[in-house]
Amino acid sequence: MLTMRTLVTGAPGWLGTRLLEVLTDPSHPLQRYASPGPRSIRALVLPGVDTSSLPQTPSLDIVRGNILDPASLAKAMEGVTTVIHCVGLIHPKRVRDLFTVNVEGTRNVLEAASNAGVRRFVYISSNSPAGLNRRRNHLLSESDPARPYMAYGRSKDLAEKLVRSFHRPGVFETVILRPCWFYGPGMGQPERQLRFFRMIQKGNPILFGNGKNLRSMSYLDNTIQAILLAEKTPQAAGQIYWIADTRPYTTLEVYETIARLFNTALTPRRIPGLASAICRVVDRVLQAMGLYITEFHVAGEMDRDIACDISKARRELGYEPQVSLEEGMRRSLEWARLHQGFDL
Repeated sequence: MLTMRTLVTGAPGWLGTRLLEVLTDPSHPLQRYASPGPRSIRALVLPGVDTSSLPQTPSLDIVRGNILDPASLAKAMEGVTTVIHCVGLIHPKRVRDLFTVNVEGTRNVLEAASNAGVRRFVYISSNSPAGLNRRRNHLLSESDPARPYMAYGRSKDLAEKLVRSFHRPGVFETVILRPCWFYGPGMGQPERQLRFFRMIQKGNPILFGNGKNLRSMSYLDNTIQAILLAEKTPQAAGQIYWIADTRPYTTLEVYETIARLFNTALTPRRIPGLASAICRVVDRVLQAMGLYITEFHVAGEMDRDIACDISKARRELGYEPQVSLEEGMRRSLEWARLHQGFDL
């Protein structure tokens, strides 16, 4: 049996690192979703970046390179069978950086992979190309037209179009996955998530609107299940899939779940939805000027519905998220306590 060689981009980022942990551990429970047979794993890592958080195992081949440097990608692609492209810039310093990394960087990876004879390319996109729900009772589906949200959404939408343009059945097959709000343990768990936890731990987090807006969320290991299925499932070729937990949650439900894990009484500081709308306007004006301020961007979408239907992934991939919101948040908090100095 031929050995599959998988290249992962995006380590030591949150998702990329967790994916490498799964791929390099033959006994990991998520391996049951992976392609059968022998596999070698390679990670594309920026020059000079510390790799101590990555699995320290001979089965992981680390290649230094940059998706903005096409020449460095040729070596990384040598002998590669499948590529899982996790690199993505979400909160930039400048708006144009979104298009440099998410669009031009993805183009470079696609070209290098296609030229090297890679057979399958799994692209990790986002909910942002689809934008916001038009109505709360209409969950976003793969058949909905693109309605990119802000510059990040436009950059990911352009990247998706590039991925689709490279698809060649039986030769270079692409699959696009759209996970939503990430959560879960791992060294990549960002400071903004820890700040969110601290606000709820204090019992008085900011809540825009009435908290009844719906949000789809993607626990890290649920997302990795989908990645492994997308990599091996023949009928996934050329398709797009929404990937999230079993169902969307209300924002208030997310807050209440975390507060319960803290054993904290929750008395949110309720701010009218109008304040979130004002932040959206400010965010649009700033982005039109080429500027990006994370706080305005996040606040601007906190009372919006961003909720998807995962039935296509269930039907065609056999995707079945295993971890609930409460269990996923419990694992996230425990990791933060053990590894990130978070005081529970």
